[in-house]
Amino acid sequence: MDYNKFWLSRRTIRRYDVTRHVGDSMLEDMLLQASHAPTTGNMQWYSVIVTRDEEGKKALAPAHFGQPQVTGCDVVLTFCADLNRFSRWCEERDADPCYDNFQSLMAAFLDTALLAQQFNTIAEMNGLGVCMLGTTTYNAPEIAAVLDLPALVVPLITLTVGYPAEEPDDCGRLPVEAFIHHGRYHYYTREDIDRLYAVKEARDDSRRFVAENGKSTLAQVFTDVRYPRANNEIFSKKFLDYLKKSGF
Repeated sequence: MDYNKFWLSRRTIRRYDVTRHVGDSMLEDMLLQASHAPTTGNMQWYSVIVTRDEEGKKALAPAHFGQPQVTGCDVVLTFCADLNRFSRWCEERDADPCYDNFQSLMAAFLDTALLAQQFNTIAEMNGLGVCMLGTTTYNAPEIAAVLDLPALVVPLITLTVGYPAEEPDDCGRLPVEAFIHHGRYHYYTREDIDRLYAVKEARDDSRRFVAENGKSTLAQVFTDVRYPRANNEIFSKKFLDYLKKSGF
């Protein structure tokens, strides 16, 4: 395998071949491989909820704002930060669990993200298509209710998985100089910003987004339409309230 080509040509897949299915043994094997990702203290503070049936996918879809890949994929995987299982182990072994705090939650978030990313890569290397949904923490209470999640378990990342039925165009990335800092953080000048975002802003799809939304810059599409302050604050409060109700 040409690994350089593999990495640079990877794409997010949102349309799947419904005639092909990911076998249970294949899925379990990929999750086993993914579980060897780095983890805090080898505690593996995560769980994965596998949703295959159509009823389950339809129940999850509204929490993901009706994105069609939820019901159109072969399997939905909800990666959860899980401090419940480890705490139960401690209780059953005469140890006092102390993991209902922010530090532990952040460690569990990192464990879960690393597991999800490692699985994503393994799945793609096996010819599957994957889409990470950025909507899981927006509606965590609704997702938790559908999946019957107990206290100290938080849905964090959702991946839709299946065999690809599309070959999307490259959506582009910033040049590496945009995020590499040598020795200490480099503060961006106006000239830096102009140079680093020039290619992204000049793309045909970027210009189309600006025109379709009646904006004057691509940045305004993000701040005013896609991820506006009001929505960010609403979903932030919703997620924080959910975390407190979950025992943190």
